[in-house]
Amino acid sequence: MREWHGNAGVVETSVWLPHVRWNPASRLRVFCLPHAGGAASMFAAWPETLPDDIEVAALQLPGRETRFREPPLRHFKAIVDRAATALVPYFDRPYALFGHSMGAMLAFELAREMRRRALPQPVQLLVSAHVAPHKYRPGPPTYNLDDAAFVGELRRRNGTPAAVLDHPDLLPLMLPMLRADFEVCETYAYAPDAPLSCPISAYGALDDGDVPPETIHAWWEQTTSRFEARFWTGGHFFFRTFERELLQHVTAELANAA
Repeated sequence: MREWHGNAGVVETSVWLPHVRWNPASRLRVFCLPHAGGAASMFAAWPETLPDDIEVAALQLPGRETRFREPPLRHFKAIVDRAATALVPYFDRPYALFGHSMGAMLAFELAREMRRRALPQPVQLLVSAHVAPHKYRPGPPTYNLDDAAFVGELRRRNGTPAAVLDHPDLLPLMLPMLRADFEVCETYAYAPDAPLSCPISAYGALDDGDVPPETIHAWWEQTTSRFEARFWTGGHFFFRTFERELLQHVTAELANAA
């Protein structure tokens, strides 16, 4: 499951957590979930920015990077069920969940799944660039469009690098995973349940036309604990421009979480 490499720490060999540098001295672990089309590598800089006592564990979903040969999962429940089972061995210390866009909803549903399984709850839920789940209304499906129309939608959302969309050999390899992620998002159906007991921090961008500020503020309804919303300028992928500022806020939120 894990391999020790002397003072270099622990290198995770699990397919779900391929890049983690395990720190036995950390007081808290933050599991990170990517946006649609994203992968664990989008959190590569986080361990160097967050304090040493916070361990970053980025989840790798099937169908990308180190799991490229696996078929991508196409439904929320399948991802949540399998990810929840994979994470059970890593609840040996307090943990938080962070997700951006699709990852925000996965983090939220993972927290609810842990509660259903009577497993340890997160000490903090951090969600970025997604409408509060009870306010989410997916538009007309795009995952089943023809390739030209689907690529046009990817360009509009500006979340997939142009180098991928314009690469004649790479794009066909990436499309199945991208379509699967869009299907995950566009077929999600919120099921009402009791609010979570952990604090929620919700992050958004003032110029994100798909996620207006009022839908970020609505996350308060999903917790019986403390809630805070924070906004930056920019669009849906504001975290790329303001990553350091975002992590400063994450650090402050997690300072007393464990």
